[in-house]
Amino acid sequence: MASKIWKKLLFIILIIACLFDITIKLVQRNSFKSELQSSAQYVQNVMKGQE
Repeated sequence: MASKIWKKLLFIILIIACLFDITIKLVQRNSFKSELQSSAQYVQNVMKGQE
């Protein structure tokens, strides 16, 4: 009986931890504009290296 309660409790904790992790990853995403700027900077650096 106690093992079923522990199993459900740990399962709920696991679900909460996964949701918390997903939320943090969504909040800390870089903006699309900054991604484009960093990609453009990388391409410019590569093109300068080939010349």
